[in-house]
Amino acid sequence: MTALTLTRAPGRRWSLPLAWAVLAPILVAAAAPELLAAVSPIATDPVNALLPPGAGHWFGTDQLGRDLFTRVVHGARPSLLLGLGATVLAVAAGALLGLAAALGGRAADQVVTRVLDILLSLPQLLLALLVITVLGGGVANVVLAIAVAFTPGYARIVRAEALVVRRSGYVEAAKGLGLGRPALIARHILPNAVGPLLVLATVGFGTALIAGSGLSFLGFGVQPPDPEWGAMLAEGRDFLATAWWIGLFPGAAITATVIAVNVLGRAAQRRFTRRTS
Repeated sequence: MTALTLTRAPGRRWSLPLAWAVLAPILVAAAAPELLAAVSPIATDPVNALLPPGAGHWFGTDQLGRDLFTRVVHGARPSLLLGLGATVLAVAAGALLGLAAALGGRAADQVVTRVLDILLSLPQLLLALLVITVLGGGVANVVLAIAVAFTPGYARIVRAEALVVRRSGYVEAAKGLGLGRPALIARHILPNAVGPLLVLATVGFGTALIAGSGLSFLGFGVQPPDPEWGAMLAEGRDFLATAWWIGLFPGAAITATVIAVNVLGRAAQRRFTRRTS
């Protein structure tokens, strides 16, 4: 056990700084892309189309002569907002459904649990596609579709945590002191039931980002010529043999972001587990 800990420690020691080193410029690109790339991401230059990466164009140019570095930088904001918006909605909806199932009585628990079981039986991406089929494409509908697909998992976690917290000693003591049900939920049950969910949502954000990019790749999200990593991947699939860089760099941005977020999320999860244990 000691040897295993010693072999893992150096990797964990360097993983967090590396994750922040990767994520920091991506966050800057999302918050203020003009600081990193002042050129318009939709400006075309057919004379310089399909140029490979070089000094003039760090990531090369696409089939319309647009600078790929600029497009990757400006594509960070819509790509991250797709994942972030879907995660926030899923966490909020999951918390409400989980609390309703745990605290609403046996009938409410049975109804909510059965609905969640049905939704969880479907792959998340397939469920998101079903929602988009009903609602149609567009950025708002993509965010809503991903949120619907991710809500059941969060709801099950909140339900399980709320059931444990509801039977805990300090909640029973608060009841004995005459604390009302709304105050009991707000002060004791909600914070302790949702706490683990917020940590898991950090990891879930990476999955939501992949789902958002995948739906944009299929043409349901951000539409050309606006830059978004998934949509840029879709544009590059027709040039893999002749201009590999068009698809490489958006894909690398998605991969790097997801790995960095997962590393930070896992670290937060380990810290939360140690604190609660």
